Amino acid sequence: MTSPAPTSGPLFADLAGDAEISFEFFPPKTPKMEEQLWETFKTLEPLGPRFVSVTYGAGGSTRERTHATVARIARESSVPAAAHLTCVDASKHEIAEVARAYWEAGVRHIVALRGDPPVMGSAFVPHPQGYANAAELVAGLRAIAPFEISVAAYPETHPEARSPEADIANLKAKIDAGATRAITQFFFSPEAFFRFQDKCAAAGITAEIVPGILPVSNVAQARKFAAQCGAEIPAWMDRLFEGLDDLPGARQLVAATLAAEMCRNLYAGGVRQFHFYTLNRAELSYAICHLLGIRAASQPQEKTA
Repeated sequence: MTSPAPTSGPLFADLAGDAEISFEFFPPKTPKMEEQLWETFKTLEPLGPRFVSVTYGAGGSTRERTHATVARIARESSVPAAAHLTCVDASKHEIAEVARAYWEAGVRHIVALRGDPPVMGSAFVPHPQGYANAAELVAGLRAIAPFEISVAAYPETHPEARSPEADIANLKAKIDAGATRAITQFFFSPEAFFRFQDKCAAAGITAEIVPGILPVSNVAQARKFAAQCGAEIPAWMDRLFEGLDDLPGARQLVAATLAAEMCRNLYAGGVRQFHFYTLNRAELSYAICHLLGIRAASQPQEKTA
């Protein structure tokens, strides 16, 4: 008896390796976490990311740690480092001081965000002498120095937006204010990204829109993140993680499979840029990049004088 012919070739066979990648980290709270972050960075660095970004806590709560982490990357690696900067609880003067300090530290890329209020669930209230929104922040940063500026986008609509159309109009305002690109919040359906991409194009947005990828190994944590940003976790995905609470290795395999398959579908639809939310762990992001055809350089990219 002959075997049936396969319906398609292997998903990841002989990809061109032409995808571009970037990674996001959060600033460490302890010396042990700092060591883990740096190990993660050094593992991912040889993959040649076009930049890495470091987040900024609600209300500017991690300002010093964010600056220290970004400055160290800028100092010790040739990988461009991007610093997150928000409007929350800061005057325009304070934001200008932070931005100039980044510029002096060699940081040329800012991820400009309105930011989350310090108290979860409370409404955003602009600082009396601050920026009212991310579009104003982008314009303000443009007046300070010629930064490369990334902004946030929401394929499944920001929870506070009046409508999907209003959300896209807000994104266009940020791009028109001088943003270089938009990086999306994570999502778990390629179709959600492609629909969003089409709506952005129809609205006249021509800037690069980079999908944000969250490889999920902790479903409870992902569910919490999703509730904050309006992302939907499909029921079928929930079911795939059932029974794996005490099997971290199996969880990792399932997480990598799901995220890699989604990236492959995005790639098949023409996407060539991917931004990975690493949660300061290298394994899943590294594996997915490898499947996408990206190979590590033999040596890390050392900083040259």
